[in-house]
Amino acid sequence: MGGPPSLSGSNPVSNAPADGASSLPLLTEDLLSALQDGSIAAEFRGNGRDRLRMMATNRAGQPMRLSLPAGQAFEGTNGTVVVPRACTIDFAAGETRFEDFSTLATASTNRVADATFVASATPQPKLQAFLDYLADHPEVSASAAQTAALAILENLPASAFAKFAEVGSDLPVQWDTTAFKVETVEILQALMVLRGLGLPDDQLAITVDPQTKIEAMIDPLAHALAMQYYGIKPQEEWAYWKHELLEGDPSTRHYALHGIARYYPDTALPMLPQWVRETRTNKVFRLVAIQALAETQRLEALPVLRGLEQELGVETELGKAAHEAAGYLETVLNKSAPETRPVEFRVMKTPGPL
Repeated sequence: MGGPPSLSGSNPVSNAPADGASSLPLLTEDLLSALQDGSIAAEFRGNGRDRLRMMATNRAGQPMRLSLPAGQAFEGTNGTVVVPRACTIDFAAGETRFEDFSTLATASTNRVADATFVASATPQPKLQAFLDYLADHPEVSASAAQTAALAILENLPASAFAKFAEVGSDLPVQWDTTAFKVETVEILQALMVLRGLGLPDDQLAITVDPQTKIEAMIDPLAHALAMQYYGIKPQEEWAYWKHELLEGDPSTRHYALHGIARYYPDTALPMLPQWVRETRTNKVFRLVAIQALAETQRLEALPVLRGLEQELGVETELGKAAHEAAGYLETVLNKSAPETRPVEFRVMKTPGPL
């Protein structure tokens, strides 16, 4: 296919007559009508997911404005895709154009591979309100739109889309959605779209997974959107992390240590070594506390990790973890410009005690 999808002409090849063509009236047709009456001849190839290329020739004998409505479907052996946003293309008489379109797969079972497609009149009624929403929200990314579309059409859970390592990921999965995995921020954007459509949370499997919330809160790219989506005010964030750490879902409680390290490094630096040294604490929390020290991205954490490495013993699991975390932090700090301090996730007052 080659190149990013675009709604504008990419490689026009003109066979139009040189004189007099501009004086002919403009013919306006939608794609299906133009194909049916022979005004254009077209071929389509796509990857079954996000890209479709059309090669079309204007055979109407006059200039043409060809329209593709939002939701225009294309069917192929790899599955069905739709154009998410309406677009128009202008052809001179006799002109051949190559056009690239963004598309959305209508099923997670679409096989992602180059194949031939044909334009289809099959409607997608479940997507109509969603397509109307996209028309008014051009800021919605292609990945977020794809995630929202599959959530509407197949009601898949967040685990079908998430790239982050899932709790219990060693269990057998019920679906293969590798081609539709997205970053956490894209899942949050999709959730915002679904909420904007007025779809109830209790009817959507994608909203149920508690891991998505804490993953989004930890992720710097998704953090601000997560605060907005979950209704967490800035002055309430410390209470959120404290609650997650002490009373959160047992499978993800330790994740809160990552969040505290990233957004409250001044608190994390004295707190985390205490968690590491407390032998009565579950080893998972002790290991995560070591990793989280590196995630403060503070220079002060480096000697702490080196000290823990020696204190715990380089031959132990915890000592090895401290050694690896120190190496990671050293690499991060060395990538920073020498005249600047490492970038901190947030500057704020130190919160109250746990």
